[in-house]
Amino acid sequence: MAASAPASAQGKPAVLIIGGLGYIGRFLANYIHSNQLASTLRLVDKQLPQLASLAPEHQEACSTNFLQADASREQSQARIFDLPAGPDGTKREFDFVFNCGGETRFSQDDEVYRLRSFQLSLAVGKEAAKRGVTAFIEVSTGQVYSGSKTPQKEGDKTSKPHTKQAKWKLQAEEELAKIPGLRLCILRLPNVYGPYTGRWLGTQLALARVYQSREPKETMKWLWGSELRTNTLHVEDSARALWMAAEWRAKNDRISSAPNAASLVFNVVDRGATSQGTMAAIFKSIFGIETGFQNALVNTFARMNLEHVVDDVNDDTLDDWADLQEAAGVRENGGPLSPFMEKELLKDTDLSMDGSRFEKEVGFRPVHERITKEEVEAVIESYKRMQWWP
Repeated sequence: MAASAPASAQGKPAVLIIGGLGYIGRFLANYIHSNQLASTLRLVDKQLPQLASLAPEHQEACSTNFLQADASREQSQARIFDLPAGPDGTKREFDFVFNCGGETRFSQDDEVYRLRSFQLSLAVGKEAAKRGVTAFIEVSTGQVYSGSKTPQKEGDKTSKPHTKQAKWKLQAEEELAKIPGLRLCILRLPNVYGPYTGRWLGTQLALARVYQSREPKETMKWLWGSELRTNTLHVEDSARALWMAAEWRAKNDRISSAPNAASLVFNVVDRGATSQGTMAAIFKSIFGIETGFQNALVNTFARMNLEHVVDDVNDDTLDDWADLQEAAGVRENGGPLSPFMEKELLKDTDLSMDGSRFEKEVGFRPVHERITKEEVEAVIESYKRMQWWP
């Protein structure tokens, strides 16, 4: 289907970001704003910029062009997608739509993911198709793959997604692919990290800070083993990849190396093949603590009693973290940081991805090739700037 011309005289696209205040959404907004890539940029989110703990450098991009709305609701779509008419009175539509929205918390009920992730993807996907959007980029996750140490390619098995969140993301991918006329491109991302991150890296950093503070010193131990793959991508690379995907999709209807692929799906991942061993070495170097891995006996027990093990770890660390925060006078309970471990994320499941298709087809190269001590130190510095770090 031919799409309408870009919505500006300079030929720059009009851009809509759903979930624009989420972690990836705010970096994408800042990337587009800083590089003046769009004629119009609109961010949509359920929460307000004033409550989103925005970094100073994201304030302008995320507050100027903001619309508060629940994008999962059908009745919100006109308000989200309608643009003012052009100078000559012509009707304008968005060219690029990025769906960075959805439920980001883990261990929620299925109904939460169905309403806040699956339903949202379908609502905005249908509206984008109706309006002839040139490129609709769906942000998905590498956790849709069945776990394997072998880097997973886009056509590999997705019969055992790692989490409930990933299960619903996969269902959204499948349903979006059925919408007639939707110019869809799906990006599956690994563990995304970078300045101001919470979740995966933030949790581990908060835990390491607790271990660093303890006397006598204790060894910080991971379950399963050093080889467990936990692949990564820097948030700045993820923002750039999203933009490159939209530009590519606006001009392409198929993947040259997989012309018969049912839908246009790409993995985006750095070159580091990050594993638990990678992280243990980095943490030992930064925090000056001993790191290691549990023995086979503990791992066997954990497999059978994961909930019990996770509860014990959380009971053991959350009070210490609160004490550290209080002693440091950290405001707002430390932003997104907490050592609270999610059972879903502690499974013995490799997240290992092959990003070669996206690199070959679209020309993407990660600027942050791998997670390093310096990259992690830069994350801690970002926490200090926000006064989140005890």
